[in-house]
Amino acid sequence: MGIAWALMLVELTVELLNPLFMAKIIDQGIMKEDLDVVLLWGGIMVGMSFLSFISGVVNSFFAAHTSQGFGYDVREDLYKKIQSFSYASFNKLPASSLITRMTNDVRQLQNTIFMSLRIMLRAPLLVIGSAIMALIVDVKLALVLVVVIPFLWMFLVWVLKRGWSLFEKVQSRLDRVNEVMKENLSGIRLIKAYTRGEYEEKRFHGANEDLKGKTVSALRFMEIIMPLLMLVMNLAILIILWSGSIEVNTGGAQVGEVVAVVTYATRISSVFSIFSFIITSFSRARASADRIEAVLHTEVDLRDGEAAEEKNKVTGGEITFDNVSFRYPGTREKVLKDLSFHIEEGETVSVLGATGSGKSTLFQLIPRLYDMTEGDILIDGHPMGTITLDNLRKSIGYVPQEAVLFSGSIRENLLWGKEEASEEDMVRAAKDAQIHETIKNLTLGYDTPLGQKGVNLSGGQKQRLSIARALIRNPKILLLDDSTSALDLTTESKLLEAIRTYECTTIIITQKVSTAMESDTILLLEDGVLIGNGCHNTLLQESVLYQQIYQSQFGEGEAHHVQAYEEEAR
Repeated sequence: MGIAWALMLVELTVELLNPLFMAKIIDQGIMKEDLDVVLLWGGIMVGMSFLSFISGVVNSFFAAHTSQGFGYDVREDLYKKIQSFSYASFNKLPASSLITRMTNDVRQLQNTIFMSLRIMLRAPLLVIGSAIMALIVDVKLALVLVVVIPFLWMFLVWVLKRGWSLFEKVQSRLDRVNEVMKENLSGIRLIKAYTRGEYEEKRFHGANEDLKGKTVSALRFMEIIMPLLMLVMNLAILIILWSGSIEVNTGGAQVGEVVAVVTYATRISSVFSIFSFIITSFSRARASADRIEAVLHTEVDLRDGEAAEEKNKVTGGEITFDNVSFRYPGTREKVLKDLSFHIEEGETVSVLGATGSGKSTLFQLIPRLYDMTEGDILIDGHPMGTITLDNLRKSIGYVPQEAVLFSGSIRENLLWGKEEASEEDMVRAAKDAQIHETIKNLTLGYDTPLGQKGVNLSGGQKQRLSIARALIRNPKILLLDDSTSALDLTTESKLLEAIRTYECTTIIITQKVSTAMESDTILLLEDGVLIGNGCHNTLLQESVLYQQIYQSQFGEGEAHHVQAYEEEAR
């Protein structure tokens, strides 16, 4: 930046001195018919113009280098910051808005940095410098500029503030367009299946039309300023020419001096003519800067606590919930209410409950994707706040409800779980997840490329690949959030049997009683409250809700079985 600004000052100096040299050529050379003076000052002007040309070329190189480096650094910082966000932060700043901020907003700042090193700083300096040089040449003629420029400057400041607010609205409308586009592309299969293409086109058209309207309004406002500025400056030049002719006729000024002052006024006029472009760019950049700043200054609400110690590691997978309650940020209703239970190291636990009972929320508290509102969670006897996030999450294999795969090969997706895993580890995890044979039958095997989100795999294949990615870590705690819903009973049974060979605590959210029956413990949730905790036989005897779930899945024939248990218990 320093080099670019220095070279810009060289260009500016040349531009400010040339009218002065031109005055000398006219007054001392042409008017006195002295060719030597014309050649001398003409040669100086040519030499300085060449110096200005070289400075401009090199300045452009450094300006481009600086602006691109700035954009690179801001994107890096934004991405790093986003990686530290909790789920709550993503609720405030949706993905579509973050994408806009990392691309369009950063590009606006990048372009403004480049222009600031080329013309943005040079323009006001040229106005001020030209006014000073005009005063040096002839004070009387230059007084017109001294009067006009401050008023124009105040007008530009007002335009800048107004433009800033207009372009903030433009960027928010761009967020909306990106949001609609992202939803459409993500759900394109569903849109086609429901023949909702026309409806989605109308929805996109509405967002696009709104963006166009706000952009046109902002640009029209900014474009109004150039004709107004040119009108005022042209009037100023006419006054200078009129005053100058009087001064020349009365002997108060020389022709060269009048030409120099008019040239300075013309240059000020040309600078003001590009102020419309500069202010438009600066207004957009200011709005973009505020949006980027909002991301960078977002408070990281999930971080290692003061009591966190590096020595506290998850070695066994024992989990204790001690009167844990939770509500989502910005809401009053608790999703989980006073949960207390204990899971022994190496146990397999199933979590059952109706939709909205808090099963997935419970899962998200274990790897600290959210922090509990009340109570405490202990892992291997350590309060969660005393374990670093890195140590905690590296010991957990988490398979979310919706299988998420990344573009790349199957191998890359598996190694995403553990980068340094060997080929044997990868094959073992795939076999245990019941996906090895499927991969082997693909043309390129483990090097088969996957589309975005694994679009070229079936639902069951994506689930098994996600489970393999978790198993390759050899986790101490394995969380399966309804991750076997697309598997048949035989495949699921083989999968759960293979998981038992791992030294880990396994917690499964499931809707299948057949899966829960094989677990050591079943947690039964209803409206965020733990209403059942025990093995299959215990809950079958004691829990009316579990009996109803059991009956609904196994039919009337098993209802008698339930009744027999109740009678035996009595």
